[in-house]
Amino acid sequence: MVLEQIIIIAAVVAIFILSKAIQIVKEYERVVIFRLGRLSGVKGPGLFFIIPVIDTVVKVDLRVVTIDVPKQAVITRDNVTVAVDAVVYYKVVDPSRAVNEVENYKYATSTLSQTTLRDVIGQIDLDDVLSKRDEINLNIQESLDISTDPWGIKVTGVTLRDVSIDDTMLRAIAKQAEAEREKRARIILADGEFIAAEKMKQAAKLYEEVPVTIKLRELQTLAEIARERNMIVVANSIEMGEIAAMSKALQNKPR
Repeated sequence: MVLEQIIIIAAVVAIFILSKAIQIVKEYERVVIFRLGRLSGVKGPGLFFIIPVIDTVVKVDLRVVTIDVPKQAVITRDNVTVAVDAVVYYKVVDPSRAVNEVENYKYATSTLSQTTLRDVIGQIDLDDVLSKRDEINLNIQESLDISTDPWGIKVTGVTLRDVSIDDTMLRAIAKQAEAEREKRARIILADGEFIAAEKMKQAAKLYEEVPVTIKLRELQTLAEIARERNMIVVANSIEMGEIAAMSKALQNKPR
């Protein structure tokens, strides 16, 4: 009986030890092993063994992690306060450094994302914040990637999600846009007036060379008016006769 009890106890202990020694991790996971407090290595994926009590393990997920950066109140380079939020994507590429180089890499990356977002936006004018989002995303990603590289973390993408401005500044921006459109309209109108004046100058020189053409132009204008049939035009008959005679003389002039 005593022998049987010993065998049973030994079997239970062996099963317990094996259950603790056998470890399985998924394809997207890795395990950092510490043996008596010292780094032993990284295991996974699949089946592997550890020494119970002596070895301790820390599991790390290698999938892309999404950080929702909350709204940050930032003062741009031209002293405009904006509220900006973003989404940051990162993944662990070196589990050993992610566990050993930083206490909590998830919290550290999240906090660093907020700080970097404020730093980058604070160096840019409001107009660039509104119009150059792709460039800003790239700048934030590069800054984050440099800072997180010692932690074994790779920042794969950053996206500015929303830029909020208070109502007072929105009204100022609307006035600025309206003034810009009015300026362009006045410039276009002035260019049109300039071109029209140049054409009229050229026409005046032609009329000066052949004075009768101004009368012919007058007749053409009267003919265009007559097509409308909604007014009566009274012309001087003497002038009409002179114009007809001059036109006929010009036609019969020997060349």
